[in-house]
Amino acid sequence: MTNLVYWAATFALGCFVLALACAVLRLLRGPTASDRVLALDTAYINGMLILLVLGLQFHSSLYFDIALLISMFGFVGSVAMAKFLLRGEVIEP
Repeated sequence: MTNLVYWAATFALGCFVLALACAVLRLLRGPTASDRVLALDTAYINGMLILLVLGLQFHSSLYFDIALLISMFGFVGSVAMAKFLLRGEVIEP
């Protein structure tokens, strides 16, 4: 990995960690439930991006597989939370 790509990935990693910290803070202090759901959505996206940058830095494909699983589970969780906030139940009888 060239020197420029290394420093760019390190800078991106730092930015994603800072964004994850801000999302966790909003998750804990959010005034409404919809703010907390958006913060959780942002947190899983930032976690996925952190894993992708780490996969680039360490040259390992395992990080990409884990990031794919996080994105799939996060999407399903976001849809379930949105449905719960709209209708009050996830599974309709």
